[in-house]
Amino acid sequence: MIRRRTLLAALGASPFAAATLSGCSDDTPDTADAGAPANGTPANGTPANGAEVDVATFVEAMKAPGTVVLDVHTPAEFGQGHLEDAINIDVEAADFSSRVGALAKDVPYAVYCRSGNRSGVAVRQMTDQGFTSTYHLAGGISAWQAAGLPVVTG
Repeated sequence: MIRRRTLLAALGASPFAAATLSGCSDDTPDTADAGAPANGTPANGTPANGAEVDVATFVEAMKAPGTVVLDVHTPAEFGQGHLEDAINIDVEAADFSSRVGALAKDVPYAVYCRSGNRSGVAVRQMTDQGFTSTYHLAGGISAWQAAGLPVVTG
């Protein structure tokens, strides 16, 4: 992890460089960072509950087994572009609280929207409802796309 941070700093830490380097991990825990919440991420690699994380951290955290990718856009926005395998529950819909409340509260949720504002609202509501592993993408799908990462349309 420290080597990746050093390399990111040398590259100017652009979002694209961060996303590209995220695949360079050898999945070996970096004991020098044990317990350190860099970008809201504890040593086990899962972001702290309610954390806002950058694109590189989001990409890595989504790989955790059982992670549910939750898009909180409107259905129309979802159709214009979303992450692969994302489920859509509109945070602005009247039934958001009940629909989210029906989900398992003990699995990781990677939440995003267009810019990061609505996903922050959604994550706060989810943690208030007792969800134990939620985090959201700083800059939303806009940051994802700026990093050159793919979206699914339709």
